[in-house]
Parts: sequence; C-alpha cells; structure tokens
Amino acid sequence: MSSPLIRRTCLVASAAALALFATACGGSSDDDGKKGGDATTAQADKSASAAPAAAQPLSAAELEKAALTQADVKSGKVTAKLPATDDIAQDKVKTDKPACAPLALLQVGSYAGKPAASVKRSWLEDAKKPEAGASAEDAMVAGLDRAKVVVTLASYADGGAEQAMKDLTKSAADCAGGFSFTVAGDTTKAVKVATGSAPQGADEALAVTYTMEADGDQFPVKGVVVRKGATLAYFPAVNLAAAATGKDFAFPTQLVDAQLAKLK
Repeated sequence: MSSPLIRRTCLVASAAALALFATACGGSSDDDGKKGGDATTAQADKSASAAPAAAQPLSAAELEKAALTQADVKSGKVTAKLPATDDIAQDKVKTDKPACAPLALLQVGSYAGKPAASVKRSWLEDAKKPEAGASAEDAMVAGLDRAKVVVTLASYADGGAEQAMKDLTKSAADCAGGFSFTVAGDTTKAVKVATGSAPQGADEALAVTYTMEADGDQFPVKGVVVRKGATLAYFPAVNLAAAATGKDFAFPTQLVDAQLAKLK
C-alpha cells in the first residue's frame, strides 16, 4: 500500500476545512455539538427590504420533520445524531477575506446569516468494491471513493433566507480567485472557486466547486445550497478518494432532490 497516499489522505482528513472527513479516518466525538456563536460573515447591503408576504420560518420541530431520514434515500447511510466534528460553530471559522466567510461556513458544514432554527443530518455514500485484480493502492482508493455530506436545514425570519443566498452568491463571485480560512488553529486554502449548474426545483440554488490545496497538492470539494421559501438547505460534499488523487467526483444530486421533495 502506498504510504505517500495514506499520508496525504490523512493529512487532508485532519484539515479543519474538511472536518467532514474526520469520521472516515477514525476518531470523533459522540457529543451532539449544538449551535455556535456569531459568524464573521460578509453581508451584502442589509437595507434592501424583504419581499412582500415573505414566507414564515419553519420551527425547529418542523425542520426535524422535513429533515432527511434513511427511508428518504435510495442508498447511503443517514445519521441524525452528529459528532461535534460535523457541527462547527460559526464563530470558530475565521477567513483571510471577510467576503469569503459565507463560502467557508458552507464548506465546514455551517450556515450563513442568523437562522431562527436549524437541524443537521449527515449522509455517507455506500462503499465501492475494488475491481478484480486491483493493486493494494487502487483497492484503497476504491474504498475511499464515497462522498460524505452534512445536510443543514436552516429557516430564517424577515427575508433572512433570501439575504443569505445573496451573501453566498456574492461570496462565490468575489472569491473566485481563492481564499483561506482557519478553524481550531488549522488553516485551509482554496486556490479557486467555480460555480456550476445549480439544481432544479428550488426557489434559488447555488452550486460551487472549491479547488483546495494541502501539502502542495490540489483536489476538489463541492457545495450546494438551495432555498425553498424561508428555508435554506446546505450540502457541503467531500470525498477522500478525490482528496487522495486530485480527481473529480460526482456530487450526490439525489440528496438535493430528496430534500426538496420534503420541503414542498
């Protein structure tokens, strides 16, 4: 088995920006980390008034009912009780460019703005079997080739959902040339950010691919945010095989479809 590959994989897994990887490399708390403090977010002009007859925010209980369950997905594992590594508080995320804070918050599994209520789930893709006769290294990569997503539902009052989408969209444009951010003393660098085709079926949607850099190597991670009324659903996605090899991976669009179906 390739020791450089193992070293790079676990290096990436330890990066704060990719805390979603923590359980894949072992060792995570069983504590159910709850809401954090204020984010150092770059907000767009707040003077714009909310649209007339803005949708009312869902309560925490309503969000729980709308959150994904195992029965809602065709494959993979849904987890309701998340470890603290999958629930990073807003005030623990610091960026070198304030305009890029919304993107950083998305990637670490948090949310933009100040929601009235939020709930989280995680989803881990089913493991893939290596091809017959695969080398030890190829077998390892096949085992790592599974996406992990922390799904956050956040409801906002007084047009906050629309404002958060504006902040995220502006952040994606302003930070296309890259940025860095720090969580718990670990700094992660995104060398560029590109927007892609957004999912259909939402009132608003944003899809981004970050090109991350660790130990001189680059690799992709992805994020999708959709708005349905006063609720935003956040889907940061990471893949250890992509981190180890630098190759692209497919975003699990079925999660977005399943979540939007429950938000109607």
